Amino acid sequence: MWIYEKRLQYPVKITKTCPKTAQLIISQYGGPDGELSASMRYLAQRYTMPLKAVGGLLTDIGTEELGHMEIICAMVYQLTKNLTPEEAKTAGFDAYYIDHTTALWPQAAGGVPFTAKEFQSKGDAITDLTEDLAAEQKARTVYENLLRVITDPEVREPLKFLRTREIVHFQRFGEALERTKEKLDARNYYFFNPEFDKQFVEVAK
Repeated sequence: MWIYEKRLQYPVKITKTCPKTAQLIISQYGGPDGELSASMRYLAQRYTMPLKAVGGLLTDIGTEELGHMEIICAMVYQLTKNLTPEEAKTAGFDAYYIDHTTALWPQAAGGVPFTAKEFQSKGDAITDLTEDLAAEQKARTVYENLLRVITDPEVREPLKFLRTREIVHFQRFGEALERTKEKLDARNYYFFNPEFDKQFVEVAK
């Protein structure tokens, strides 16, 4: 159960309409490395995490990612607020406009819609935490790419904040992975059980 706080984790105050920028930023809503997939990934993985503390970390970060999704949605909304059909067409935003007007809908910058294929939940602590580390780095890369092409400071500041949080999450997941390795044993972690690997080598032959 969550308590909803009616404010963004980082303020968004964009005064200039720019649908072209919105079309780029929306990728961090519904793209392959966006905040929607991140929140779903962590909130799903927490159930099968063997360490209670790591499950709690996944809950905390998954919840924060929902807040980040709100920041991205607020940015897209403000960048397209009061957008006219003519402005949408001029900016190349007309295809999105036809399907959704200026409503929020999860997709990548290239127009590919969000799908559950964007994230994985395996039920193996090492596998899931390794994926989480990679996911945070991929999200960081996307934010850096956005910062490379966007010049408006009103847009850049929230993006800088979000990039920083990806780095923090990466650090926390790295710590969680090491803590998890320390707690696992021969029953559920191949590192301690060479016979486990040997069985698969024999099968491969």
